[in-house]
Amino acid sequence: MQIASKVFIVTGAASGLGAGTVRMLVENGAKVIMADVQDELGQALAKELGQHYMHCDVTQEADALAVVDEAVKHGELFGLVNCAGIAPAAKTVGKNGAHPLDLFQKVLMVNTVGSFNMIRLAAQAMQKNTPQDTGERGVLINTASVAAYDGQIGQAAYAASKAAVVGMTLPVARDLAPQGIRCITIAPGIFGTPMIFGMPQNVQDSLAASIPFPSRLGRPEDYAKLVHQIITNEMLNGETIRLDGAIRMPPK
Repeated sequence: MQIASKVFIVTGAASGLGAGTVRMLVENGAKVIMADVQDELGQALAKELGQHYMHCDVTQEADALAVVDEAVKHGELFGLVNCAGIAPAAKTVGKNGAHPLDLFQKVLMVNTVGSFNMIRLAAQAMQKNTPQDTGERGVLINTASVAAYDGQIGQAAYAASKAAVVGMTLPVARDLAPQGIRCITIAPGIFGTPMIFGMPQNVQDSLAASIPFPSRLGRPEDYAKLVHQIITNEMLNGETIRLDGAIRMPPK
């Protein structure tokens, strides 16, 4: 599948991995519907790049439907990149007692349910597309984390939510294979995000040094390069790809 002139949805598009993905897609000639809850950042980036921004809580069916409906107004929807997510930390039992149940539920709602909400509605639109020469009608790209495999102390909720994204990748790909719609997940390692950049420089340097090679924080453009490869290589399907410089996370 070629990117030029295709319509894509990117969630979590206002910053970090999502913003890097939007920039890559636009540079390659795509039309992008940017979805996020960070309205000020999202609107500013959309204005800079000449794209369309929409407020979207991915856990809400109405918000997700509105984004998909807007996307198909711009042409056939051929791609979804799910970058929306949250990562609060809490121990199973900590100094303040048991892990708050509502926090655990919220993390799974945003990271897991939110991803599937966007997947199911985007795929419904994609199945109506005219197939490409390869037989493809669309591609769904999710964002998990190495925490799905190497969850650290305080990451029970986050690791569970991302492991669920990994777990649904193959069955979704199998479900949608007859329609020519692919599903792939990326599991990033330690990436330079607003949360990381808010840490002291010595902490950032220590995190970077813990990565075998390259010994630096991942960048949004690293993620976007893999998104580009996934979109353009139709043999990539039903798999989760670690993007982590060979790191395996320690307990803490």
